[in-house]
Amino acid sequence: MYFLRVYDIIIKSDFVIPKHKKSKRQKGIIILKKRSIVKKIKSYNQRSRHEFKTTMADLLDNEQILRLAEYKQHYKSTRLKHSIDVAYFSFYIAKILKLDYISTGKAGLLHDLSFHEDAGFRANIKMLRQHPKDALKNALEICDLSEKERDIIRRHMWLITLKPPKSSEGYIVTFVDKYCAAKEFFASVFSRKSIYRVRF
Repeated sequence: MYFLRVYDIIIKSDFVIPKHKKSKRQKGIIILKKRSIVKKIKSYNQRSRHEFKTTMADLLDNEQILRLAEYKQHYKSTRLKHSIDVAYFSFYIAKILKLDYISTGKAGLLHDLSFHEDAGFRANIKMLRQHPKDALKNALEICDLSEKERDIIRRHMWLITLKPPKSSEGYIVTFVDKYCAAKEFFASVFSRKSIYRVRF
């Protein structure tokens, strides 16, 4: 009976916990704050894209890198589009985290600089381990690389290869690469255009 009485008091009574309702002015301030945050993110994104284009201009115009457009990657994407996506998003994340974003973007752009054709499932599994070495070799032919940049390219297939990256920037490129690969794969499977692709 005691519990029924408590139930009657709490549930059936007209007692209501008072709620602090926001005035129209307070709601307006919150909306304005949200809009200003969105504007700041968009402007930061635009500045980052501009900086990415200017710092990577020489590489983005390089003939060897532009050749990657001829090679398919993850079904309907190309190796060039994939490399630019990985480079930009890695660049952007590293900049937010106040890391070496220029080296991160540079290594991201060069991480798949290999010219092997899609040769079936078994051959592709083998190339997953081999292509970082080929990419590093080809990258060294077109530009100078720091030790950090070499390590990022060499070890970006960590989890398939055993040795993990030595730097935080290396982990960024590694995981952004997997993210972009998964997006491209599912976009091609469901025949949808990639909504995350970097457009300049």
